Amino acid sequence: MNKKFVSLLPCAFLVLGCNRTPDPPAIAFAPYGKDYASKMDFAQLEYAHPLSTVDLNKITPENLETLDQEQIDQIYARLTPGPIPDGAFDGTALFPKGTSGKRRVAEIVGGFSGFVANLKGMQLEKVAEFMWKGKVFYREQRVLRNRIEDIGVLKELGIVEGEPKKMEVNGKQTWLLFPAKLYCGQSLLDARRESIIIDYFFTDEIEGYQERPDFVAGRRGIRVRDEIRMVRPGFYLGRAYVDKVFLLNFALYNAEIAKRDGEIFTKTGQINEDCWTGTQPRKTITAAQ
Repeated sequence: MNKKFVSLLPCAFLVLGCNRTPDPPAIAFAPYGKDYASKMDFAQLEYAHPLSTVDLNKITPENLETLDQEQIDQIYARLTPGPIPDGAFDGTALFPKGTSGKRRVAEIVGGFSGFVANLKGMQLEKVAEFMWKGKVFYREQRVLRNRIEDIGVLKELGIVEGEPKKMEVNGKQTWLLFPAKLYCGQSLLDARRESIIIDYFFTDEIEGYQERPDFVAGRRGIRVRDEIRMVRPGFYLGRAYVDKVFLLNFALYNAEIAKRDGEIFTKTGQINEDCWTGTQPRKTITAAQ
């Protein structure tokens, strides 16, 4: 399977190209129409259509892209935050069925003035094609950095000074840019329970911050804020916002954690929660039930 990674500074974009389109996950969704009033309340959705651990194992970064935005939202609302991740995760951007991710990115970014407004059209596409490969979480420090494999385009734009820090992930050297703070906070989609927040607003206060290019994500740039919830160990579903405007969905995956903790989660449904899980407990249905 060939993969093409697409990103907006520093948001997460990955477009997967395959020989065959994966089947949608065989899980239940509440019925809905085009108008907002037809959509089921999240509390009612979770009560009527809980996701079992077997259901959660049917969801993959690849088959999420076969769903429309309402279906992805319905999955996200039935998840809990899970533990704040630790270590390196591979990133996948999720462009819902029937949408054009590139066009939406260009429209949103084009609305900003100054430097960021110049990252549109063909130039934006050139920036987007080579960069984002995932995120590295530093759980104890409550900070995160983004894995950028190719900064050549950034250098062409004149926004990289010096040589950013590098690390090896899966045998490849990658730059670590765009730091963010990690904490538990209110979801902008589903306020019934918290999500894990990835906040770039005060990126300039984090140790190792490099003004150029890290400022792009922060308060003097496009003001990025991500939030994630756990699908299953090693796999998180996320939502990226630019200045509180929803931009795209993304997935984060760590194969080592998934292999280590996945089987016991499927059997028991037990997971450590670092954030508030809300007043409506998630109904845990395991493979043994």
